[in-house]
Amino acid sequence: MKWNNRGRSADMEDMRGQGGGGFGGMPIPGGLAGKGVGGIVLALVIAFLGNTVLGGGGGGGGFDGLDDVLKGPKSAVEGSVPTDAETEEEVAFVSAVFDDTQAFWAEELPASMGTDYAKASIVLFDGPIPSGCGQATPEIGPHYCPPDSKVYLDLGFFDDLSSRFDAPGDFAQAYVIAHEIGHHVQNVLGTNADMRRQQEANPDQANELSVMLELQADCYAGVWAHSVFEEGDLEDGDVEEGLAAAESVGDDRLQEQAGAEVNSESWTHGSSEQRMQWFQTGFKSGAPAQCDTFG
Repeated sequence: MKWNNRGRSADMEDMRGQGGGGFGGMPIPGGLAGKGVGGIVLALVIAFLGNTVLGGGGGGGGFDGLDDVLKGPKSAVEGSVPTDAETEEEVAFVSAVFDDTQAFWAEELPASMGTDYAKASIVLFDGPIPSGCGQATPEIGPHYCPPDSKVYLDLGFFDDLSSRFDAPGDFAQAYVIAHEIGHHVQNVLGTNADMRRQQEANPDQANELSVMLELQADCYAGVWAHSVFEEGDLEDGDVEEGLAAAESVGDDRLQEQAGAEVNSESWTHGSSEQRMQWFQTGFKSGAPAQCDTFG
């Protein structure tokens, strides 16, 4: 992917090296944090080992009352942790993708959906930190928290994405960020809140509704990728990298990697095939209206 290094995003908070806080050491329940490529490691370590995962993937959930807790500054904090040129370039890449996805949706939402876009922010962290959804930990994986409108990202996850999940490449990383911003778009549109109400009214459909929400975020990531293509900034192999990332975080594949029986009734994010399909739907159409996974 072609990109320009403009340094750190004004919407980035660097909380690396500041871990250890939180709410009584409690991790965010899977369904509350796990809007995202979200809960990948959580899914492996918790969901498929038989522990209870609450909420099915909606985000926010029982932590709605913490909307204003520790939102922190909306500007980048440079020099907060020791860094090197390679890491700083990775931070700059994350910033570039994050800013580009936000700029795209700031134009697209009013034009195609009649809704103004409200910015999110992205938090880099490497240890337990408090968030609007409870405690964010690296074990949860990248995720979006609706109450504070923030994406939480541990850069170490990208190493896992390449080596552990066999999805290398910069556009695989871009897919992760775009997926999380897809959840922010859902929050702005009220889709997340509608889904939570449906889950409460129909608890037997909670997982199915969670899958629909996740697949829509995949589709929105594809819509953004289409805009990158239109700008001429996609390089050979980029789409394949994005698809590999989507495939790597399918519930069926994660269950297989965890040595568990593949059970579609326990899925919260969708199968590898579904995730690739909806990313492609967004990419080929470039139209958010084509991302009606609930329909």
